[in-house]
Amino acid sequence: MQNSTEVLTQNTTNSDSSLNAPLVADYMDYRLFLADFYRHKKDSTKHLLRPYNYAIFSAAADIKSPNYLKMIIEGKRNLSHDMIGKFAKACSLNKSQSDEFKLLILFNQSEDPADRNYALKQLSEYRVDQKLKHGEFDRKVFDKVPNWIGWIIYALADQQGVSFDVAQLKKALRGKASETEINHALNQLLTSGELVKDPQTGTITKGQPKAVAEEIPPALIRKLQMQLMYLGLESLYQDEPDQREFGSLTLSLTEKEFNEIKFKLRQLRKSLHKENSIARMNDKGERVYQLNLQLFPVSNALKFSKNEALSNAAKNYNA
Repeated sequence: MQNSTEVLTQNTTNSDSSLNAPLVADYMDYRLFLADFYRHKKDSTKHLLRPYNYAIFSAAADIKSPNYLKMIIEGKRNLSHDMIGKFAKACSLNKSQSDEFKLLILFNQSEDPADRNYALKQLSEYRVDQKLKHGEFDRKVFDKVPNWIGWIIYALADQQGVSFDVAQLKKALRGKASETEINHALNQLLTSGELVKDPQTGTITKGQPKAVAEEIPPALIRKLQMQLMYLGLESLYQDEPDQREFGSLTLSLTEKEFNEIKFKLRQLRKSLHKENSIARMNDKGERVYQLNLQLFPVSNALKFSKNEALSNAAKNYNA
């Protein structure tokens, strides 16, 4: 039986440490979350007669193996569907946190690139929805942020033979958006002035967009970028090679070279947009295309001391 001093110490420790407990929403790797969770619990109970350990976690998760958490953290095992709920319970996660935990695990453990990207899309959208639900994002700002549906509908104003009937727009968007989503995006464009409807003829044309004064949260930008990348992934599987152009370069760059390429890509994007805008003043387009320019790291920078660099150079020379 615990004495009163230990009980008081544990209650105080749990109360204080709960404020600094790791949150699932801050992680992109569930194993790192579990490692930090275990470290946090261990540190917050190190003054007790029985500090937190793997066996205590296993008991809370109703798992027989006392080292199961350790194997998961080290990547020696994956979490099965049945185990996800047990781990969420042992980590004292509520319903929404448990759902997010599951999506994070699906993202981390998916081996097929398509499945992994889809899981990441779901995780990203779930996190944005949760931030909106809890008031971390201003709903008015969120409603002004364009999404991929709005961008395509806006571009369709330059395409020949387009009817802005919602059912027809759904067909034009290849069934990738619901009529509710399309109607919402269309109304946003009309309200903002990006699209203008002639009161006499009902014809919809491009107008002057209103600038969004508020700063857009990075999570909303990530969500939009994720949606666009996922459209590209779908095209890889759905469209024939002669209907798309996918290519890539894998380069080793200095920081200076990286920044130069970023600048060139931005200039290329602006140039293409300007040329297209001028072309559409003369005649309508035939189809809407999405161009994604992506430049991102696929390795970490390896720091070597001067002596290590010289040693490596000598080894390569002798080889």
